[in-house]
Amino acid sequence: MQENITIRRFAAGDEEAVAAVIATTLRTTNIKDYSQEHIENDVKALSAETMAQRAQWMHFYVVCDGNTIVGCGAIGPYWGKEDESSLFNVFVLPEYQGMGIGRAIIETLEADEFFLRAKRIEIPASITACPFYRKMGYDYKNGIDIIDEEQLYRLEKFR
Repeated sequence: MQENITIRRFAAGDEEAVAAVIATTLRTTNIKDYSQEHIENDVKALSAETMAQRAQWMHFYVVCDGNTIVGCGAIGPYWGKEDESSLFNVFVLPEYQGMGIGRAIIETLEADEFFLRAKRIEIPASITACPFYRKMGYDYKNGIDIIDEEQLYRLEKFR
């Protein structure tokens, strides 16, 4: 990872840039695995307002190249449980993919208290991101390697 790339906690005012990173990544990278309609529904659901709300109960991180947000990721309780957590909204701008930023986001999330207190961590993984998460040690939940009704794989890791 380049030396000018840093990871910090999400701060008020980051929501527009984070939503833009997500929208760009979905429209550029994930479009190969999903319909345009599906992508646009996700873009609408993952709005700046949604990101600001999620940052209230998740530990949300942003990746910056200088002052520009180029990636993000979050971890939070799995349905309010103390011993289970979930990873959410892990995205890296297409032009920054393949540079170790995704790995750095996962490593940051796995050093977070929500990860450290959990026995099990789940990821609702897109078709696009599934191979990446598998490389990071996550496997299919209950061995089920088919996409669900939300067109996501459910992956998990035990500690």
